[in-house]
Amino acid sequence: MPGMLAGGLECHAGSSGQSKEHRCTGTETAPSNILFLKLTYYTIMIYIFRSLAILPVLALLVTSCDKDEVTAPVITDVQIGSANSLKAYPGGDLHVEANILAEGKIAGIRVLIHEEGEHEKGTSTVLHTDEWEYDSTYTESYANLRNATFHEHIEIPSDTEAGEYHFHLYVTDQEGNQTLFEEELEVAAPAADGLKPTVAVTAAPAPNVSFARDGVISISGKITDVQGLAGVYIGLVKESQQLADSDVGSANTISLLHIHDFEDPKSYSFSASIKAGATKDNDLSPKTIDWTSGSYYIVVKSSGVDGEVGFSGHYPISLNINQQQ
Repeated sequence: MPGMLAGGLECHAGSSGQSKEHRCTGTETAPSNILFLKLTYYTIMIYIFRSLAILPVLALLVTSCDKDEVTAPVITDVQIGSANSLKAYPGGDLHVEANILAEGKIAGIRVLIHEEGEHEKGTSTVLHTDEWEYDSTYTESYANLRNATFHEHIEIPSDTEAGEYHFHLYVTDQEGNQTLFEEELEVAAPAADGLKPTVAVTAAPAPNVSFARDGVISISGKITDVQGLAGVYIGLVKESQQLADSDVGSANTISLLHIHDFEDPKSYSFSASIKAGATKDNDLSPKTIDWTSGSYYIVVKSSGVDGEVGFSGHYPISLNINQQQ
């Protein structure tokens, strides 16, 4: 007689005299196997959803790491003052030089100078503004560079009060990273000896000689000062400007020579020249020249560390820029 076994199998026993053989028909179900497959399916789906959910986080992390790879600008070999003396003088110029490496390219270089105690250290916040201070950002000649030598000369007004000042040099790159170098600076006022630098010109153009385009205008000589030289400027001045010698400078004349660094600060031999029609002059940061014909003169101007300023005489020339030499 047929019998039902567990699992839904129907079995029949063999007839008497035959071997006891059971023949079973039907399909066996396996609840444990079905449960295993279901659990495996849900586990895989959970893993997939979790993997998809973490992708935006991974992308953000990768982006953040990429951005962090741009290091802040590096400032090295800083010089402040002649021979890195950390000194400046009223009426003179402050030499500033530094090497800059900016992986993210330079956006701007800022120099801030103010009296010591007039700020919060480590910041650019000035607490009082009734004393002289200097604050300027340089972009021309430096922006978009990865490697640059920052070299500028800052004029110290003759009425600047002597004392301790604070110097800040900020370099900002195009990624927004910023590096600060700061140092103490002394504005010293040596006792004026009443002696101006002595300017001796040894070679200059003949009076009112005419120069055409490509003609070379030159002058040479020697300058001395008992206490030391702070700067020398040689300008080509247009007569129609009617400038006082004290007002002659790189901002309003054509520069034949502009220097503030001297091997021997008490004696300097100079030789300066420029070609009429040249694209740029010989300033510290060469300027584009807008040449016009007319009457000019050359003048040599030199300042001492005590603020005294000496001048040469005028050496007049005429210029016909439309005529070829």
